[in-house]
Amino acid sequence: MGIENQALIFSTNNLPGFDQMALDLNSLDQTISNPEIILTLRFYYWTGDWLSIGYHQKEIPIHWENLLSNGEINIVRRPSGGGAVLHSGGITYALTFKKTYYKVLSYEMVNNWLIKSFRELGLNLQYGNLRKSHIKTNCFGTSLISDLVDKDGFKRIGSAQFRKKGAFLQHGEIQTNPSKDLWYKLFKEEAPPKVNLGLTNDEIVQHLRNSFLKNKSNINFKNIEIDNKNIRKFLCKSY
Repeated sequence: MGIENQALIFSTNNLPGFDQMALDLNSLDQTISNPEIILTLRFYYWTGDWLSIGYHQKEIPIHWENLLSNGEINIVRRPSGGGAVLHSGGITYALTFKKTYYKVLSYEMVNNWLIKSFRELGLNLQYGNLRKSHIKTNCFGTSLISDLVDKDGFKRIGSAQFRKKGAFLQHGEIQTNPSKDLWYKLFKEEAPPKVNLGLTNDEIVQHLRNSFLKNKSNINFKNIEIDNKNIRKFLCKSY
């Protein structure tokens, strides 16, 4: 990697699911079209309670449709694969990168970064144990080797990818404090307990971002502020 290689690091924001997915696809398109951009990284939250549906999920349960009609949940489809993910009280990350850097930014390398970062914060994570599984309604109902679980076996981070024109978009959800009531209504099972690190989600994000940037002096990182008030204009902008 030469110094001309550029990585865009976006500011953390809080937006509805449709806008967040549009921003992620915009990041992927920038990675594809701009030869200098090798990766982008974004952490974000969701305005309200959202359920994102994996790209290959063709049907959703009737009781989800009822929750949607009652205004208890919002639903959006992700471009990435995997099962449904509840975004409520957690942290989402979106990483885009060119295919040529897959060995550097594969599931394994990204998970090693997350494992190391959370260990520094006092949370020990390890890989899930399933190599393959049918798509389940609840993404967090199974733990693949690309997922991370805590010492009690609760899946804390689930990730999925989408490939387009020689580049990847990797989504990941970090379950720090999911809504117990909503989780049970959606999946008919108990939610993972709250992660007690004595830190806010913003403080966790700051630590993760700093640890990602460490020891990468051969990459020119550029911080990009996302203005929520002018989101449409931002999506039309190129870097």
